[in-house]
Amino acid sequence: MKDFTIIYCFIDDLLQKMENNCSIDKRRKLTDAQIITTVIISARYFYGNQHVACDYTKSHWGFDIPDKSNFNRMLHRISDLIIQLFYHLSAIFKHLNLESVYIIDAFPVPVCKNIRISRSKLVKGKEFRGYNASKIEYFYGFKVHLISTGDGIPIDFLITAGSIHDNTAMQMMNIDLPPNSDLYGDAAYINEELRALLLEFNTIKLNTATKKSTINKNTCAQELENKYYRKNIENTFSEITYKFPKKYMQ
Repeated sequence: MKDFTIIYCFIDDLLQKMENNCSIDKRRKLTDAQIITTVIISARYFYGNQHVACDYTKSHWGFDIPDKSNFNRMLHRISDLIIQLFYHLSAIFKHLNLESVYIIDAFPVPVCKNIRISRSKLVKGKEFRGYNASKIEYFYGFKVHLISTGDGIPIDFLITAGSIHDNTAMQMMNIDLPPNSDLYGDAAYINEELRALLLEFNTIKLNTATKKSTINKNTCAQELENKYYRKNIENTFSEITYKFPKKYMQ
């Protein structure tokens, strides 16, 4: 865990540049940077187990970690700040993405196995029942819709119920990309009206794969280019889901 110090210093410096008040609260003696670092360590090394991450940062780095309930309250208090931090990083990655290539795709996050849907306590409702086309199976839970750079670095996301179609989610997202960018997606994102709007008002070119029934099909070169870029975001999905708790779905 040699990169712990790097993570903490980076987060602390970035929060200060965002003009966030990171001074230690006399009542809790824990900075926002320390809270966020602990959560990142939890996701990166302990499969989302914040309790273990809190114990680690307390024993190895001297963080003044409170009990579980107080830590959760602190974390919820800065939830908006964490979102701001993500989009601040997003702006940096978009600035560095000289290729101006982006990818949009989605992956499912089931909360339970299908046989246990009726007993699910986390969520309830038909809107959470979705279909995973890549595995040809239904699931019950959420969908994470993600836009990444061509290298697979996430720069925007939207979490919806599992039944929300990818195309619908794309219309719900604020696609804030630099002018003259290329946005690649699979055939689920075919939307001629949105394609025209993105090109006219944002000079963003939406490049989607085509279906067998599509009249104006892509050339072989266009299809290969689309698959090439989409592979990177699929690798990103694998890296993200690998960090999920091993027993989060029961």
